[in-house]
Amino acid sequence: MGYMNQILSSPQRLMQSDGVEMSSFQELINSRRSVYKFTDEPVSQEIIQAALQAASNAPSHKHTHPWKFYFLGEATRKRLIPTISKLAKVKSAKLQSTTVEADSERAISKITKPPLLIAVSSKKSPNDKFREKEDYAATVCALHNMVLSLWANGVGAQWSTGGITRDQETYQILSIDSSTEEIIGFLKAGYPAKVRHVNKKPVDEIVAYLD
Repeated sequence: MGYMNQILSSPQRLMQSDGVEMSSFQELINSRRSVYKFTDEPVSQEIIQAALQAASNAPSHKHTHPWKFYFLGEATRKRLIPTISKLAKVKSAKLQSTTVEADSERAISKITKPPLLIAVSSKKSPNDKFREKEDYAATVCALHNMVLSLWANGVGAQWSTGGITRDQETYQILSIDSSTEEIIGFLKAGYPAKVRHVNKKPVDEIVAYLD
């Protein structure tokens, strides 16, 4: 089995304590995939702190550092269940699903099962929409730095922007002021139970060279 296939089946730590090998760094970036199924193995605080450090070093215009990471424990997740169930039933009705209860249980498990669940927020600037747009982009950079740091330590992640991340009840449960912060998504993370093989677009389909 080739080196890239080994990474895809079981991501290995590629960052070295005395620096970064660029070839390994490229492989780290190119091998990353969203992970939807996790084992029950807990993620160590050391790995979490390294991921937070990586996030804090993301670029932000004028050093606004607009991001914040909320780690959701068991009690907080349980408080989200009624909202998750409500949203799942609305979605089931729209899709005319005949398995409403199963749909709800599946939606709940997506929040209760991941070893790590992190709400990621970005500062809002109601009087400066361009600043808000730049800060959103910076927060996404921070989030992805976190994802790559986790991946370098064998931990997979998925960035989710489902309805639960936008509902006003979620803001109330997490004690986040929606007038000053926007939840840009939940990050679910843990050791992968499975890593998908995904074919990305060829580079020549996403680039244009202008004279």
